[in-house]
Amino acid sequence: MKLSRRTIVLGAITAPLAAQAQTPAWPPSNIRLVVAYPPGGSTDAMMRLIQPGLQQRLNTTIVIENRSGASGSVGTAAVAKSPADGGTWLAVFDNHAANPFVLPSLPYDTEKDLDPVLLIGTAPYLISTAKAKPYNTLADVLATAKAKPGTVSYASVGSGSVGHLAMALLAQRAGVKLTHVPYRGGGPAMNDAVAGHVDLLVGSTALSMPQVGVGTMRAIVQTGKTRNQFLTSVPTVAESGFPDFEAYAWWGIFAPAGTPKPIVERFGNEMAATLREERIAKQLIETQQVSLTLGGPEVEREFLANQMRVWGKVVKDNNIKADQN
Repeated sequence: MKLSRRTIVLGAITAPLAAQAQTPAWPPSNIRLVVAYPPGGSTDAMMRLIQPGLQQRLNTTIVIENRSGASGSVGTAAVAKSPADGGTWLAVFDNHAANPFVLPSLPYDTEKDLDPVLLIGTAPYLISTAKAKPYNTLADVLATAKAKPGTVSYASVGSGSVGHLAMALLAQRAGVKLTHVPYRGGGPAMNDAVAGHVDLLVGSTALSMPQVGVGTMRAIVQTGKTRNQFLTSVPTVAESGFPDFEAYAWWGIFAPAGTPKPIVERFGNEMAATLREERIAKQLIETQQVSLTLGGPEVEREFLANQMRVWGKVVKDNNIKADQN
């Protein structure tokens, strides 16, 4: 068959257009950012803080979707099963690294089914108490726990969270029994702690500092290696009789495995740029004591692997299981 010059020219024009039509432009008109925890917790608050700036940088709409349940694994599973096209992203908290060990049948592989995007940052945990409670120091807490085993209760953001594992490790090293009361996120845990329904709250500084700052909660001890620069009056667990003790909350962004690298890099870079904005960085650093890491995929991959090694051992040593609800 002989092709006319007109047919050849039209083919040259329409072929690239057809190929372009088969490859949707990114970003799409709506991006779904799944927060695997309820509203009110530190992860949710952080994502809503950066939502407007990220939308502006990407020139699209960011829809934050709270999908809580089973220590964050419900929302995580939803993202792991989503198309790897840059339309869905996952914001996680520290229990993401512990879930493979505390949940016996995760519907996804933490390291294989999700690609790392951005390690946002870390922060020490605070062990705090309502102002009406009698505890002022860690020694006060441990003395009561030794005198009346099991009567001192503490809230966490969920079974298997790093806060829970840190308290289990502390109780083990101190030789006491503390009663764990898990909640489905930081908001509900804080509400009951402020109301005095539990004796203590182990929470990230991002969760705890707003209430500590206004005096409804009293900080007892922090879990960083050294005292945070904005919490110089609060001793560490390490200097309170437990050398080398340290535990950190952390926040990260992941994508469905196989998401194109250029899209991962663009999304991660734009989120990091948003977090570097003076107003946002100041709020996270000074108000919530977050140390911004803003590490890319390889930094987050290595960090996650290390956290899984550390807390996997604590889970095994203490036979910890997460709440499936």
